Amino acid sequence: MNAFENKGTYETKFVTSGKTCEVLEAGDVMKAIAESAYLCGDPGIQFDDTINKWHPCINSARINSSNPCSEYMFLDDTACNLASLNLMKYRDAEGKFNVDAYKHAIKIIISAQEMLVSNSSYPTAAITQNSFDFRPLGIGYANLGALLMSKGLAYDSEEGRNCAGALTSILSGYAYAISSLIAKKLGAFTYYDTNREPFLKVIGMHREAAYNLKGDGVPEDVYAEAQKVWDDTLAYGEKWGYKNAQISVLAPTGTIGFLMDCDTTGVEPDIALVKYKWLVGGGMIKIVNNTVPEALSNLGYSDTECKAILNYLKENDTIEGAPFLKEEHLPVFDCAFKPAKGKRSIHYLGHLRMMGAVQPFISGAISKTVNMPNEVTAQDIMDTYVYAWKLGIKAVAIYRDGCKRSQPLTTSLKKEEKKGEAQVMELKVSVAQRKRLPADRQSLTHKFEVGGMEGYLIVGLYDDGSPGELFLEVSRQGSTLNGFMDSFATSVSIALQYGVPLKVLVRKFMHSKFEPAGITKNKQIRFASSILDYVSRYLALKFLTSQELQEIGLYDGSKQETLKPLVNNNGDDLLGKNEKTTEKLGEPAVHQVSDTFQQQSDAPMCTTCGNLMVRSAACYKCFNCGTTSGCS
Repeated sequence: MNAFENKGTYETKFVTSGKTCEVLEAGDVMKAIAESAYLCGDPGIQFDDTINKWHPCINSARINSSNPCSEYMFLDDTACNLASLNLMKYRDAEGKFNVDAYKHAIKIIISAQEMLVSNSSYPTAAITQNSFDFRPLGIGYANLGALLMSKGLAYDSEEGRNCAGALTSILSGYAYAISSLIAKKLGAFTYYDTNREPFLKVIGMHREAAYNLKGDGVPEDVYAEAQKVWDDTLAYGEKWGYKNAQISVLAPTGTIGFLMDCDTTGVEPDIALVKYKWLVGGGMIKIVNNTVPEALSNLGYSDTECKAILNYLKENDTIEGAPFLKEEHLPVFDCAFKPAKGKRSIHYLGHLRMMGAVQPFISGAISKTVNMPNEVTAQDIMDTYVYAWKLGIKAVAIYRDGCKRSQPLTTSLKKEEKKGEAQVMELKVSVAQRKRLPADRQSLTHKFEVGGMEGYLIVGLYDDGSPGELFLEVSRQGSTLNGFMDSFATSVSIALQYGVPLKVLVRKFMHSKFEPAGITKNKQIRFASSILDYVSRYLALKFLTSQELQEIGLYDGSKQETLKPLVNNNGDDLLGKNEKTTEKLGEPAVHQVSDTFQQQSDAPMCTTCGNLMVRSAACYKCFNCGTTSGCS
């Protein structure tokens, strides 16, 4: 990073010998990284100088890498026991943060985590031995975003960052103090004496950062404890050392946050103020963020004003434009994504600033992806990397909305052309033959309703039960919508008769978004983003195999039901021939909050419930059922 700023050179090294491999312009390397992140979201960046500057066991070995989520950074061949606290649980009846209760929970969790080190199973002998020798732990928290909002503090504000920094300071400082008290009784970790000097130096750096905290927005007792705790921790460490070489990380908490009933995960702000939850027996309920009423009360609004604002929020899915709400209070309710009917969201640099505020008080790192809008440039991404480095963040991953849909057509303009010429193979060209349906054919007629508009789908079947033609009737004859649907059905019919797999067509038209859209009466397709979306998923559920449905994200193997059989003129079960009648094929609704905020355009579907997922750190999380695509 220094070379980039000074327009110097950057050397790549051979892994085995450490000798120089290539000497490159640092600017070219950074540009290539930024352009790659622009195209596909990879790679993430880890700032090696910052990581090893805060490394307490540098005398044993340097830190080379992290776990995939990038919150655990320590020696090679080590493991970490993680645990997180729900910050909203440490408030008294009046909403004041209870420091003593918070510290008590930290004491219990650290003690339990320390016990688990020797009672856990590890994948290799080296990891087992290093875990016993260094005993790294990873306490963290969730629901920070909800706590700040409940106090009337904006996530992207100096007051919000000060409060987050103070709470994180207490978390790590008191956890290290408990680790030192355990070391008093049981002895420090095996290689503490080898690393005593750098360890105490890093503890001193944490303490210095605590005394650089500002008190704006922080309760007096929290602010005082955030500094005092490091005085005690340093004094204890000088006497008895520490039982654990690392003590804290900030993990994504996607799964455990759901189990702890958290509104927000890890260090993240809330996704949206209004969410939809699907009910097991069908239907859905609209849920307003639990912290909004408390935030309004703390901001000084009367009961009458609060009621009017909340009613507006429920009706419009956004708080922007609500009666009585003051303009200066809007940032308190900003979320990660823009509301579907609003314009405000937290700027991506606001996410970085929050990471920079809490990083000095974490012995590990922070798992968080900085989501950027689609319109940003590679230069914006480059600037974001530099800003993250200057903030002292250990690692950062950038994700530009929709970037997974783009792929580069070439890998480099500067590489030498490969020697030799590729052999040109003669390709045999075949012409697809159209397979028409017989004059007398079985068909399936299905009545549907999307967003209040009724329609009829007729599927003509081959003798083997596979679909060969579609007829769609919606709206009135002669209307634009009816004509469009008729053209769509004709195109799909011809494609099927020329051998285009139904799976390909479904994948192409699924999640098409236009009006009419909305709730349906089909329990398997509770919400459709358009008629094409509904028809595509209905055909998939009727005619695709469970393996094909898994490939496109519509299969839930945990539920089964028998579909009504279709029979031909001979009484044969047509669908049964393809073995597609015993699977209930999920609940492939779109994400439950997709109508309340602007969803990421390339969000994957949840493989458990079929809803669209939301990016959470380096993984994806389903806010309907709690499933995550990663390790959180």
